[in-house]
Amino acid sequence: MTTLLHRLTRISEALNLWVERCAVAMLSVLVVTVWLGILSRYVLPWNLTFTEELARYLMIWVALLAISLGICKRQHVGMLVIFDRLPRQMRKCLALSFDLIGILFFAVMFYHGLTYVERGFNQSTMIFGIPRGYPYLIIPIASGLACLQLALAAAQDLMDRPPQPAQARA
Repeated sequence: MTTLLHRLTRISEALNLWVERCAVAMLSVLVVTVWLGILSRYVLPWNLTFTEELARYLMIWVALLAISLGICKRQHVGMLVIFDRLPRQMRKCLALSFDLIGILFFAVMFYHGLTYVERGFNQSTMIFGIPRGYPYLIIPIASGLACLQLALAAAQDLMDRPPQPAQARA
Protein backbone atom coordinates (compact mmCIF):
# COMPACT_ATOMS: atom_id res chain seq x y z
CA MET A 1 0.00 0.00 0.00
CA THR A 2 2.80 2.44 0.79
CA THR A 3 4.55 1.69 -2.52
CA LEU A 4 1.35 2.52 -4.39
CA LEU A 5 0.99 5.68 -2.34
CA HIS A 6 4.62 6.54 -3.08
CA ARG A 7 4.09 5.94 -6.80
CA LEU A 8 0.96 8.08 -6.89
CA THR A 9 2.81 10.87 -5.11
CA ARG A 10 5.72 10.64 -7.54
CA ILE A 11 3.36 10.70 -10.54
CA SER A 12 1.58 13.74 -9.17
CA GLU A 13 4.84 15.55 -8.43
CA ALA A 14 6.36 14.68 -11.83
CA LEU A 15 3.28 15.93 -13.65
CA ASN A 16 3.32 19.04 -11.48
CA LEU A 17 6.97 19.67 -12.32
CA TRP A 18 6.29 19.62 -16.06
CA VAL A 19 3.25 21.86 -15.72
CA GLU A 20 5.30 24.27 -13.58
CA ARG A 21 8.02 24.40 -16.22
CA CYS A 22 5.50 25.08 -18.99
CA ALA A 23 3.77 27.76 -16.92
CA VAL A 24 7.06 29.49 -16.06
CA ALA A 25 8.15 29.42 -19.69
CA MET A 26 4.83 30.87 -20.83
CA LEU A 27 4.91 33.47 -18.06
CA SER A 28 8.40 34.52 -19.17
CA VAL A 29 7.23 34.88 -22.76
CA LEU A 30 4.21 36.81 -21.48
CA VAL A 31 6.38 39.31 -19.60
CA VAL A 32 8.63 39.85 -22.63
CA THR A 33 5.59 40.20 -24.90
CA VAL A 34 3.96 42.80 -22.66
CA TRP A 35 7.20 44.78 -22.43
CA LEU A 36 7.60 44.64 -26.21
CA GLY A 37 4.06 45.91 -26.58
CA ILE A 38 4.70 48.79 -24.18
CA LEU A 39 7.99 49.69 -25.84
CA SER A 40 6.54 49.50 -29.34
CA ARG A 41 3.64 51.72 -28.39
CA TYR A 42 5.37 54.43 -26.38
CA VAL A 43 9.14 54.32 -26.97
CA LEU A 44 10.20 52.61 -30.18
CA PRO A 45 8.90 53.42 -33.66
CA TRP A 46 7.76 49.81 -34.24
CA ASN A 47 4.19 48.79 -34.87
CA LEU A 48 3.94 45.42 -33.13
CA THR A 49 0.22 44.66 -33.10
CA PHE A 50 0.60 40.98 -32.29
CA THR A 51 1.70 41.62 -28.71
CA GLU A 52 -1.80 42.27 -27.35
CA GLU A 53 -3.31 39.11 -28.76
CA LEU A 54 -0.34 36.95 -27.78
CA ALA A 55 -0.32 38.38 -24.24
CA ARG A 56 -4.04 37.70 -23.85
CA TYR A 57 -3.73 34.07 -24.89
CA LEU A 58 -0.60 33.48 -22.81
CA MET A 59 -2.25 34.96 -19.73
CA ILE A 60 -5.23 32.63 -20.12
CA TRP A 61 -2.99 29.60 -20.66
CA VAL A 62 -0.86 30.38 -17.57
CA ALA A 63 -3.90 31.02 -15.39
CA LEU A 64 -5.61 27.79 -16.40
CA LEU A 65 -2.43 25.74 -16.00
CA ALA A 66 -2.05 27.15 -12.49
CA ILE A 67 -5.24 25.35 -11.44
CA SER A 68 -3.55 21.93 -11.47
CA LEU A 69 -0.52 23.39 -9.68
CA GLY A 70 -2.71 24.53 -6.82
CA ILE A 71 -4.54 21.22 -6.69
CA CYS A 72 -1.32 19.20 -6.53
CA LYS A 73 0.01 21.19 -3.57
CA ARG A 74 -3.44 21.48 -1.96
CA GLN A 75 -3.04 25.24 -2.04
CA HIS A 76 -6.35 26.07 -3.62
CA VAL A 77 -8.79 28.37 -1.87
CA GLY A 78 -10.80 26.78 0.91
CA MET A 79 -12.50 27.45 4.21
CA LEU A 80 -10.07 26.03 6.74
CA VAL A 81 -11.64 27.41 9.91
CA ILE A 82 -14.29 24.69 10.10
CA PHE A 83 -12.25 22.02 8.32
CA ASP A 84 -9.41 22.15 10.89
CA ARG A 85 -11.77 21.60 13.81
CA LEU A 86 -13.31 18.42 12.46
CA PRO A 87 -12.10 14.95 13.47
CA ARG A 88 -9.63 13.22 11.12
CA GLN A 89 -12.18 10.81 9.62
CA MET A 90 -14.64 13.59 8.95
CA ARG A 91 -11.91 15.71 7.33
CA LYS A 92 -11.00 12.75 5.14
CA CYS A 93 -14.63 12.25 4.10
CA LEU A 94 -15.14 15.94 3.46
CA ALA A 95 -11.92 16.21 1.43
CA LEU A 96 -12.94 13.19 -0.65
CA SER A 97 -16.37 14.67 -1.33
CA PHE A 98 -14.81 17.98 -2.39
CA ASP A 99 -12.40 16.09 -4.65
CA LEU A 100 -15.28 14.19 -6.27
CA ILE A 101 -17.24 17.41 -6.81
CA GLY A 102 -14.10 18.98 -8.32
CA ILE A 103 -13.55 16.00 -10.61
CA LEU A 104 -17.15 16.22 -11.78
CA PHE A 105 -16.82 19.97 -12.42
CA PHE A 106 -13.59 19.64 -14.37
CA ALA A 107 -14.92 16.64 -16.33
CA VAL A 108 -17.88 18.75 -17.46
CA MET A 109 -15.46 21.57 -18.27
CA PHE A 110 -13.32 19.10 -20.26
CA TYR A 111 -16.32 17.90 -22.28
CA HIS A 112 -17.60 21.38 -23.08
CA GLY A 113 -14.04 22.57 -23.72
CA LEU A 114 -13.71 19.97 -26.47
CA THR A 115 -16.84 21.23 -28.19
CA TYR A 116 -15.59 24.80 -27.77
CA VAL A 117 -12.29 23.84 -29.41
CA GLU A 118 -14.13 22.13 -32.24
CA ARG A 119 -16.21 25.25 -32.91
CA GLY A 120 -13.07 27.39 -32.60
CA PHE A 121 -11.52 25.74 -35.63
CA ASN A 122 -14.23 27.39 -37.74
CA GLN A 123 -13.11 30.87 -36.65
CA SER A 124 -9.76 32.59 -36.92
CA THR A 125 -7.94 34.99 -34.63
CA MET A 126 -7.89 38.64 -35.56
CA ILE A 127 -4.14 39.32 -35.69
CA PHE A 128 -2.48 35.94 -36.27
CA GLY A 129 -5.18 34.54 -38.54
CA ILE A 130 -4.87 31.04 -37.04
CA PRO A 131 -7.90 28.98 -36.05
CA ARG A 132 -9.16 29.90 -32.59
CA GLY A 133 -9.25 26.22 -31.75
CA TYR A 134 -5.53 26.32 -30.98
CA PRO A 135 -5.73 28.93 -28.22
CA TYR A 136 -8.89 27.25 -26.90
CA LEU A 137 -7.05 23.93 -26.50
CA ILE A 138 -6.04 25.02 -23.01
CA ILE A 139 -9.60 24.46 -21.76
CA PRO A 140 -9.61 20.66 -22.15
CA ILE A 141 -5.88 20.44 -21.35
CA ALA A 142 -6.19 22.33 -18.05
CA SER A 143 -9.41 20.63 -17.01
CA GLY A 144 -7.94 17.20 -17.82
CA LEU A 145 -4.85 17.99 -15.75
CA ALA A 146 -7.07 19.21 -12.91
CA CYS A 147 -9.13 15.98 -13.03
CA LEU A 148 -5.97 13.90 -12.97
CA GLN A 149 -4.42 15.82 -10.06
CA LEU A 150 -7.70 15.68 -8.12
CA ALA A 151 -7.94 11.93 -8.68
CA LEU A 152 -4.35 11.45 -7.53
CA ALA A 153 -4.92 13.64 -4.46
CA ALA A 154 -8.11 11.77 -3.59
CA ALA A 155 -6.35 8.41 -3.92
CA GLN A 156 -3.52 9.64 -1.70
CA ASP A 157 -6.02 10.86 0.89
CA LEU A 158 -7.86 7.55 0.85
CA MET A 159 -4.71 5.49 1.26
CA ASP A 160 -2.74 7.24 3.91
CA ARG A 161 -2.17 10.93 3.87
CA PRO A 162 -4.60 12.84 6.08
CA PRO A 163 -5.95 15.86 4.21
CA GLN A 164 -4.30 18.95 5.67
CA PRO A 165 -4.28 22.56 4.75
CA ALA A 166 -1.23 23.67 2.78
CA GLN A 167 0.35 25.78 5.54
CA ALA A 168 0.28 22.86 8.00
CA ARG A 169 2.53 20.79 5.73
CA ALA A 170 4.99 23.57 4.98
